[in-house]
Amino acid sequence: MSEKVRLPAVDAEAFEADLSRSVRRGEVVSLAVLDVDNLLSVNEKHGREVGDRVLALVAKSAAEEAGRTVYRVAADEFAVLMPEVSLEQAFLRMERLRSRVQSLALPDGAEVTVSIGVAEFPRDAKDAQTLRQVAEAAMFSAKEDGGNRISLAPSEEMVMKSSYYPAALLRRLKALAERLNRTESQLLREALSDLLRKYDRTT
Repeated sequence: MSEKVRLPAVDAEAFEADLSRSVRRGEVVSLAVLDVDNLLSVNEKHGREVGDRVLALVAKSAAEEAGRTVYRVAADEFAVLMPEVSLEQAFLRMERLRSRVQSLALPDGAEVTVSIGVAEFPRDAKDAQTLRQVAEAAMFSAKEDGGNRISLAPSEEMVMKSSYYPAALLRRLKALAERLNRTESQLLREALSDLLRKYDRTT
């Protein structure tokens, strides 16, 4: 375990360029965004070196199942861009990936799962930025439902609401939920209740 782990994944800047290029062609493009559900717990229980190996194995599995380049878009978040692949085909590929990750033999007995969101251009979005937003919204929906699952793009109303929250805040919310062993939706409901109580006292 002493060798440096090399992630078989391309960086976020390349992802943005390739996503825009694929959408500009006007052909069907499916996008999957996947997040490692319990990486924080793995790092705490087994060490960061095991966590890095987990990331490498997840990225390698994603590349093999999708037959495409895997992009690392955040610390524990990856994207798979699938030009000329329908939503249904993308879903099946990601389901194979989800099952494969769950069954990985990991160092030190670590266990890990992934939550995946899948969306398709032009069915779910009309431009590259919106396609990424709806795929990420689907991924967050999968996590809120307990993780270790795949979700498709939510309704347009839900996507619009989710786009109001900066990605940095959503990542902090995810980390807090993992630390407290609660879901993100539970924390959001708690925050909304506190907000309403606050203003109920002043009106």
